[in-house]
Amino acid sequence: MNLNKLKKTDQSSIALLGDRLPSLDEQFADVPPFLAQASIPESATNHIIPRQITIIGGRGRMGRLFKEQFSALGHNVNVLEHEDWEYAEQLLNSAELVLVSVPIEYTVDVIKRAAKYLAPTTALCDITSIKTQPTQAMLEHHSGPVMGLHPMFGPSIKSFLGQKFVICPGRNDESFQWLLDFIKIQGGELIVCTPEEHDQMMVIIQAVQHFCRLSLGVFLAEARIDIEQSLLISTPSYHQQIDSVKRLFSQNSHLCVDIMLATEERCEAIKSLANTCSRLARLVARKDREALIQEFESIQELFEEKSKVVVK
Repeated sequence: MNLNKLKKTDQSSIALLGDRLPSLDEQFADVPPFLAQASIPESATNHIIPRQITIIGGRGRMGRLFKEQFSALGHNVNVLEHEDWEYAEQLLNSAELVLVSVPIEYTVDVIKRAAKYLAPTTALCDITSIKTQPTQAMLEHHSGPVMGLHPMFGPSIKSFLGQKFVICPGRNDESFQWLLDFIKIQGGELIVCTPEEHDQMMVIIQAVQHFCRLSLGVFLAEARIDIEQSLLISTPSYHQQIDSVKRLFSQNSHLCVDIMLATEERCEAIKSLANTCSRLARLVARKDREALIQEFESIQELFEEKSKVVVK
C-alpha cells in the first residue's frame, strides 16, 4: 500500500516538473546567446550559406580577427597580402565579398588595384577608420556592390558581441544583407550613416581622443610617475583614464598615428584642442581663479542643456 502511494507521488512530481521545465527546443534556443556571451563561436549550421571571401590584408591583426569570425561559421576565407598580387585574379575574381583591411595610407591605392580583378557581382567593402575617400574610390573604380564598414573596436576582442559597426551604404545594399545578418547573429550592433557624417564624428571620437591619451601618456612618462603605485590610491575615474591610455599604447603605433593624421580636419581639430589647452594653462599660470570658474561653469551649463535634451 505504501509503495503504491509513493509511486503515485513520484508520478505526480514528475508530471508537475514536466509542466514547469522548458521544452528541449526552448532550452536550445538559449544556447547561441550563451555561447556568444562566453566568446565561444557557434559551429556552422544549416542556416549559414558558405560564402567565398577574400580579405586583403588578412594577416594583419584586424584582418585575422575577421578571418577567424568568418571561418568559425563555415565561410571560405582567402587572404591576399602585398606579396600575393600575382595571384590576385584567382583570389579576387571568384570572391563574393572582398574585404579591404589595410593601413589608412594604402587603402585607396589598394582599392584601385583590386577593382581591376573584381567581377561585377563581387561585393567590395573596406574596414578603414575613415570612410569618405575609401567609399568614393570604391564607387568610382568598381561597378558592383559597395559598402563602407568601420568596426568601432580593436583586434584584441574575442567576439563581436556588444560591439558597434558603422555602416556607410554605397551601392546595391542588398548584396551585403548576409554580411549584416552575420554581424547581428554574432551580437554586433549596426549604426548606419553617410561617410561624411562618419568622418565628421570620428574627428572627435577617434583623432582628438587619441591625441589626448597620447599626450597624457607622454606626460606621465616624462614626469616619471609610478603608474601602478598611483592606481593603489586612485579614484575610479582616474583608473578608467589610465586604462584607456594603456589600451592606446597596446595598439599598433603606425595605426594610431595614421588615425590622427588621416585628414586635414583631424589635424586642425587637434591643433585647436592644443590652443585651448594653452589658453587654459595660461589662466592657471596667472592663478586666474575667476576666469577658470567662468570657463568651467559655461561648459557645465552646456552639458546640462544637452542632458535635458537627451532626457526629453
